[in-house]
Amino acid sequence: MKTSSILDTYQTWLTHREYSPATIQKYTKALARFFADTGAGDIPTRETVAAWRDSLTEKGYTPATVSAMLAAVNDYQESIDNVAGKAKPLKHQRRIFADPGRELTRAEYFRLLNAARAAGNKRTQLLLEALCSTGTRVSELQFITAEAVRRHKASIRCKGKCREILLPAELCHRLTRWCQKHRIHAGPVFLSRVGKPLSRVTVWKLLKALCERANVAGKKVFPHNLRHLFARTFYNLEKNISKLADLLGHSSIETTRIYIMESGAEHERLLNKMHLLLRI
Repeated sequence: MKTSSILDTYQTWLTHREYSPATIQKYTKALARFFADTGAGDIPTRETVAAWRDSLTEKGYTPATVSAMLAAVNDYQESIDNVAGKAKPLKHQRRIFADPGRELTRAEYFRLLNAARAAGNKRTQLLLEALCSTGTRVSELQFITAEAVRRHKASIRCKGKCREILLPAELCHRLTRWCQKHRIHAGPVFLSRVGKPLSRVTVWKLLKALCERANVAGKKVFPHNLRHLFARTFYNLEKNISKLADLLGHSSIETTRIYIMESGAEHERLLNKMHLLLRI
């Protein structure tokens, strides 16, 4: 079977299992990479998959990246009822500290907001505020509708699950004025010039366009980092990881733990406050 046919069939299987569009894209890309690298047939052996996994490690990919790519191939094996062909994931210690070079700080977030306002880009400002003040994924932005703004809460449907989130009163006030100005009476608030919901790529471009003006490193500015900032801010105010997991739509608290990791510098400050060394 041709690789293109394999990928098409796999995409259909992922869609039927209600995987998110982003996951479908990521898994399909990883599977295409696997077949390109290995030249394997449509029913790969476990040895072939394991050897590919090890080759990625030798090429310098991080354990997390290798595990993510391997997950796609193992998932494919399940889709063709070839469970025996799955390879074991890498064993690696969970990351303890957040990378300060990649996490968006509160100060940087407000610089982005001010940059959008200074540029007269009200839509981008509201977009940033909506994502960061609610913790929604960029794929869930479509559920922030005119109806949701009137109710002050949005019903989110993602990854086969539904959850309801509250919208901050001030955000609703600002979005109400935006809807009135642009005559948006129903449906998604954030629309493209042709009246369609903003795509992931468009949102990404809008945020990246602010980097230079805001003096924020481009590698820190992407939609999911706003979700991380929401999580860290919420957890610092309300030390309730279970509630945060519900708000973010996480099935596992272990996923939520990744969002609220502190930096090494913050951990060092905490250690210094403990005063467990004899004073000289």
